[in-house]
Amino acid sequence: MVAARPGDSIRRIAQKIDGSYSWVYDWIERLEDAGFIRREGGVYIENYAVRDRYYDLVAAISRAVPPSIDDGYVIPHFAGMPFAYTKIDGVYVWTHGGYQIARGHDDYPIFIQVADRDIERWTAFFDEFGIPSRIEERPDATDSDATVSYVLFPTSGGITREWVDGNPVIPLDETIEHMLEYRVNYEPALEMIADEYDRDIDASHEDPRLNA
Repeated sequence: MVAARPGDSIRRIAQKIDGSYSWVYDWIERLEDAGFIRREGGVYIENYAVRDRYYDLVAAISRAVPPSIDDGYVIPHFAGMPFAYTKIDGVYVWTHGGYQIARGHDDYPIFIQVADRDIERWTAFFDEFGIPSRIEERPDATDSDATVSYVLFPTSGGITREWVDGNPVIPLDETIEHMLEYRVNYEPALEMIADEYDRDIDASHEDPRLNA
């Protein structure tokens, strides 16, 4: 109920919370029988009082137990505001988690694009969940014991996003543009993108000495 947006399919909700389709389907049926939601060409919340109590519970748990990295990709779906993974996470999502750079298990910033008009609400949301966030710069890892943090990139235009593996992400062309700008860091990922999405990108991370 916390992750659902009006009209979401069961599959979309399952992808958002990284749950199995059958598990979510079972709970959707139970919640519908209880009158908390309805299905009508998608899932819709019928009882927002219950939904808000669940939200408060999840926020309290997050404050008490710092979220894991996997949790970090679920929590933004609870905010009820549009967003898209960008920068490093644009690459991470488009490569299906196959390429990582510049973060580790004890310092894991997540990069998301948000609407400029929502920036204060996003900051308040992460504060409520007890998770550090900064605008356009990664939080200092020494300022908090939390592993996960968020870097917010506000945009004054609309958020154009695509869905990959249940994650909203900036378009592939924008992701490639970012990768080419910092090519030395992303050469292996460019090769992965070129192969999977049939893009004409001259990229190879093979050591030329191997063919000498």
